Amino acid sequence: MSPVVSSLLAFAAAALLLTLTPGVDTAWVLRSCASGRRHGAAAALGIAMGCLAWGALAAAGLGALLAASAAAYDALRWLGAAYLVWLGLRLLLRPRQAWEPAPDPRGQGLRGTWLRGLLTNLLNPKVGVFYVSFLPQFVPHGVWVPGFLFLLACVHVVLSLAWFAVLVAATASIGRWLRRGRVMRALDRGTGLVLLGFGARLAWQHQP
Repeated sequence: MSPVVSSLLAFAAAALLLTLTPGVDTAWVLRSCASGRRHGAAAALGIAMGCLAWGALAAAGLGALLAASAAAYDALRWLGAAYLVWLGLRLLLRPRQAWEPAPDPRGQGLRGTWLRGLLTNLLNPKVGVFYVSFLPQFVPHGVWVPGFLFLLACVHVVLSLAWFAVLVAATASIGRWLRRGRVMRALDRGTGLVLLGFGARLAWQHQP
């Protein structure tokens, strides 16, 4: 087996374990699924686009800048923490009372779901630092490093989308139950608590 194939398989195994670990992304996809499969898919695509953007930036060297510059890292960290806390408080204080299948004037449609999935990743510097610190471990000798780093990021995104597809398919079978007012309020508040927790953790975590 060639070193490139071995590296890809080893990274895929490690990335799969990380993908299956519950976090903000999983919570947002599950919450979005309560509005239907299309919203769950929109959230998943937004998250995937955020990861791809960080993968490209890490391959271009911005991830290294975040790892080296405390000021740059802290600025993005505080911005990301503020966004997660704001979104968490909004879900806690203003949970949905009923299923809203159509977009409302406040941008809660598919584009709003996609955008929030995107922002939860773009405003989290840990994703960039993770890519720039974790991915190089799987780069074999003799390859174009930036291109291979981005390829590894793409592998991670594909695995994430596959996992999100499983989540969306699983929640589709209990869609009617998820759309009950009581369940939707509980799901929103639970997601809000998760976002608040990760926002607080991001705010208090120092540069790795």
